[in-house]
Amino acid sequence: MHRLAGPNARLIGKPGGLHELTTPAIVLDLEAFEQNIGVYQQQINLHGLRARPHSKSHKCAEIARRQIAAGAAGVCTASLHEAEAMVGQGINNILITSPVVGAGKLDRLMQLLKRGAMVAVVVDDREHAASMAAVANQSGHVLDVLIDVDLGMGRTGVSNIESALQLVNVVCDAEGISYRGIQAYSGRVQHINEFAERDLVYTGQLHFLSALIAALDKRGLKPAIVSGGGTGTLALDCREGILTEHQAGSYIFMDVEYGAVNLRANDAVAPFATSLFLHSTVISKNVPGRVTIDAGLKSFATDGPLPRVIAGAPVGATYSFFGDEHGCLTFPTPTDCLPLGSIVAFVTPHCDPTINLHDYLHIVRHDTIVDIWQIVGRGVL
Repeated sequence: MHRLAGPNARLIGKPGGLHELTTPAIVLDLEAFEQNIGVYQQQINLHGLRARPHSKSHKCAEIARRQIAAGAAGVCTASLHEAEAMVGQGINNILITSPVVGAGKLDRLMQLLKRGAMVAVVVDDREHAASMAAVANQSGHVLDVLIDVDLGMGRTGVSNIESALQLVNVVCDAEGISYRGIQAYSGRVQHINEFAERDLVYTGQLHFLSALIAALDKRGLKPAIVSGGGTGTLALDCREGILTEHQAGSYIFMDVEYGAVNLRANDAVAPFATSLFLHSTVISKNVPGRVTIDAGLKSFATDGPLPRVIAGAPVGATYSFFGDEHGCLTFPTPTDCLPLGSIVAFVTPHCDPTINLHDYLHIVRHDTIVDIWQIVGRGVL
């Protein structure tokens, strides 16, 4: 039953098994996770949105199943590889939120349609739209397409109304693809920590989006789907009422980055709880005032803040990277120490790329590992 659960499968169902983990190990607090899914879906329902949570945050089919069971229409993936992993596990309603470019990838995309999956893609280029349409038409399929709109990040998407209108016309005129709406995601704004500043920046971006929707509507091309948003803009997306479906991802986990973000105005209590942790083991204690643990560059994402100690070490202990396999835990006083084999728990710095470094999620209720879920979509190809 647990043959694909990794080296900690022996601990499933064992009381206190959390304290015997082979580390480094990603741990999911099931109660906090379930609470987060419920809070998000309730908020989405209250404001008449559809949830399409972003599975790039978890890359785990079991989590996608639970999000859909809670009411989500489907999930997003950031890549074709993630979409293939999800479809392989029976998750069949997917929006790929980055352009799928290249003959090899387009052929793989057609294979997903051939398997009966409901997969939509984004496009931001007329030449790409035409080549995608040709491949789809030749394969005998019709591919749903959303126009990717740049709200100011400059990464992907059309950045002005005229370009968007021209691209919609290309999509509508092409055989093999079907215009379904637009995607408008603002990435950098998600991590503007102060709500008022985030509100100011994002509201300006949404004014552009509203003008684009009005221009499309005037031409009889009003988008059936307006997809976007994230954990950091959830309150604003609900307030503004422009999107039809919402793509939040990190809300299920809450990492160090999002822990610094004030998600709602005048709200001292965060709507989502931290549920994702990494457990590590002390493997050396030969230097006064610090110890070496077995979680380094291969265990934590390095693109954001440092991991935050949450349990198992003296208050004030701090983490620093110590190499590929190692981390350094520095204590507030030189006399502090931890025995070899001590388990130290951390809040992950940036959940998405941290998850991508691991094969398994260890699901915990209190101190018992109740299940282990595979991270089927990790990797890049």
